[in-house]
Amino acid sequence: MDYIQFLIGAVLSLFLGGLLGWQRQRIGKTAGFRTYALVTFGSAFFTMISINAFESADQARVASQVITGIGFLGAGMIIHKNGRIVEGLTTAASLWASSAIGMAVGVGWYFEAITAALIMFLLLFIYKI
Repeated sequence: MDYIQFLIGAVLSLFLGGLLGWQRQRIGKTAGFRTYALVTFGSAFFTMISINAFESADQARVASQVITGIGFLGAGMIIHKNGRIVEGLTTAASLWASSAIGMAVGVGWYFEAITAALIMFLLLFIYKI
């Protein structure tokens, strides 16, 4: 992987995550611009590392651990109130899905990552219609 590929992946993952995070922050949710941008960037970077640094090992292991780790992060977004009201599920799910966007960027699937991010953005933007 050359520096230009890394730079394109870094900028694209930060932009796509930031776009999703901006939407969540705009409506006052717990995770916002920085959180989403960091999750997509981190997922992309871990994926790039696993592809380029560990040729002899099972590269899917890093991907599975990223998914698990983001699941724990998302679990912290879910709040239970009075045993009946649950909040934060959409934020947790979208944060988890944004890591998949970062992983897609990390393997070089730029078109797929952009498409998935736009679909997620539209889904989140039209929430409560």
